Amino acid sequence: MDILNLGLAFLEGMALIASPCVLPILPIVLSAGLDSGKWRPYGLITGFIFSFWTFTLLSRKLVSVLGVDPGLIRNISFAVLFIFGLVLCSEFLSEKFTALSERLVRMGQSLSSQLSARESESKRSGFFSGFLLGIFIGLIWSPCVGPIIAIVLVQVIRQETDLASALLLAAFSIGVSVPMLLITLGGKKVMAKLDFFKRKGALVRKILGIIILVTVLLTAGSEWFNLTPPSFAASPNIKILDGLANPSPAPEFKGISAWINSKPLTMAQLKGKVVLVDFWTYSCVNCIRTLPHITAWDKKYRGKGLVIVGVHSPEFEFEKKLSNVQMAVKKYGIQYPVALDNNLDTFTGFENRYWPAHYLIDKNGRIVYTHFGEGKYDVTESNIRAFLGIAGAAAPDTNARGFGAYDQTPETYLGYARAEHFDSPEGLQKNTTATYTFPKTSPMHAWSLSGKWAVGAEKISSREKGASLRLRFTAKKVFLVLGSDRGQPVQVSLWLNGKLLKNNAGKDISHNRLSVKEHRLYELVNQETSKPGWLEIRSHEPGLSAYAFTFGS
Repeated sequence: MDILNLGLAFLEGMALIASPCVLPILPIVLSAGLDSGKWRPYGLITGFIFSFWTFTLLSRKLVSVLGVDPGLIRNISFAVLFIFGLVLCSEFLSEKFTALSERLVRMGQSLSSQLSARESESKRSGFFSGFLLGIFIGLIWSPCVGPIIAIVLVQVIRQETDLASALLLAAFSIGVSVPMLLITLGGKKVMAKLDFFKRKGALVRKILGIIILVTVLLTAGSEWFNLTPPSFAASPNIKILDGLANPSPAPEFKGISAWINSKPLTMAQLKGKVVLVDFWTYSCVNCIRTLPHITAWDKKYRGKGLVIVGVHSPEFEFEKKLSNVQMAVKKYGIQYPVALDNNLDTFTGFENRYWPAHYLIDKNGRIVYTHFGEGKYDVTESNIRAFLGIAGAAAPDTNARGFGAYDQTPETYLGYARAEHFDSPEGLQKNTTATYTFPKTSPMHAWSLSGKWAVGAEKISSREKGASLRLRFTAKKVFLVLGSDRGQPVQVSLWLNGKLLKNNAGKDISHNRLSVKEHRLYELVNQETSKPGWLEIRSHEPGLSAYAFTFGS
């Protein structure tokens, strides 16, 4: 939203007075200011603006509900604006449009005269009667002034936010209300001055048409042909740390099934902003540990030109559910836009292979810095500041925590598609329910099963009471992605080194038990230091699903 668009909307509102369809309505507008109370003219203007405002906002909401691609809306709007600009510039096309709407004009004139007579007879002169009359005028007027109304309509629809639409409508409404209010308040004196529009109306329309055509060519040309001049120059006093030697254009967001906290965004729309794209998924502990830093950057730098987009790229099927992601967004206080990349189309478009992964994009739409995994928060923030043109590097992250030890157990997936270090003698039985037993001994980092379990590509599911999962690990903290297949909580008991888990219990353990319902990451163990251990997880009923272990120090 910029001054040019607002100014154009104001001029479009003013131009309504030059429409050929306005003249039959002007006597009604004039009558509102004659032999009536002082508030009736204001009621008329308010009613007229209200009817147009409501119609336009409903049109915008309809487009949003239908999920029309915003890029398509923008291109169509440019085409419509260009066509209507030609209509306003051409007397021949204006005459054709007037002929098409002539029947509606006559109908509006007849109905308007009848309403005016009834209003005169009833001698109602308050704000409310003027408001009703204004609504009626708006309804019969809007179709007649087609090109101008259509222009502002498509402008409103293609705005990125409701606030931008409201500002555009406000500018247009002010433009409409100024001449109308002068007519209602000035009466016949103002009517006499309107002879100018009868003589110069064609010239006014041509000028407006030229303004519209030039605006479309400048705006569309800059987007379609990448004519936007370079807008970024890093401050010479700030060094870009670990920047890419050869910045490349950022791929477009694609295959997004839903957006949270935002209307759909495109890279083209974000040009002129510094953008941080964060690939994450809500059950990944490494991703979760980065979120406090990212949300802090959003609060600190959003007003200075930074746009953060979280691209939620799921590892597991349950992470594709919109309500689950919405719950995680609320839980972690995320207020920036989040895109659901359920088929990993954007993930692969960036040629990404990591969770989490951060891509910093400059104002010209180029990827200039990347970081994969946790850590280096001060480096990333310093680069954000540099590309925003903010002097001074970020403060060193003195609170940075360790993410693991060299001998820590690696991330361990349990579904057969990525399973490693499985140690039950029966071996994993794919896509079927089987009975398993624990081995007598197991090497470090190995896991095994006991009882009936169903093993799928991405998870294992308990099929009887007492089914157990055992892991030999080295770490300070142990996390496990769990969920319930029952639609209700599954109760779980845990043992650490042969004893019921108590003193070293993770934050999700309560009274030596774990209640599993939501599909998410659960913290099971939190020891004082990183050290070896045996963890056994026993399900008290069927329906416990387990996906992957992760670890921390």
